[in-house]
Amino acid sequence: MWYQPYSLEDLSALGRDGGMARLVGLELVEIGADYLKGQMPVDERTKQPFGILHGGASCVLSESLGSIAAWMCINPETQRAVGLEINANHIRSVTEGLVTGLCRPLHVGRRTQVWQTDIFNEVQKMVCTSRLTVAILDR
Repeated sequence: MWYQPYSLEDLSALGRDGGMARLVGLELVEIGADYLKGQMPVDERTKQPFGILHGGASCVLSESLGSIAAWMCINPETQRAVGLEINANHIRSVTEGLVTGLCRPLHVGRRTQVWQTDIFNEVQKMVCTSRLTVAILDR
């Protein structure tokens, strides 16, 4: 489903110069035939004042994975992917460790894409489910 074969090294180069994903410690850990997986620490960068994972940090994880996955499906020389809408349902709190986001497509069209990211704690309990809608624009 990807426009071309990508490696984790190819994708990690996207965040080397900065950006939100780097600030929260997002690391891409796996590329499958139809999914992208990333991890993010639950630490002082990603917690809210009450000591639990900030809902906005979950959205950053979801939007980062979905945007990268959308980009992987297009010709980056002629198109770009931009977020239109994101929603998130926060199911359980996390106070420490790592969370893992598993991003899969719900729709990959010529002009729009919809990506769902399910976020799990270290014992594989769902923390959040999020959906990102992306527009595909010509450069």
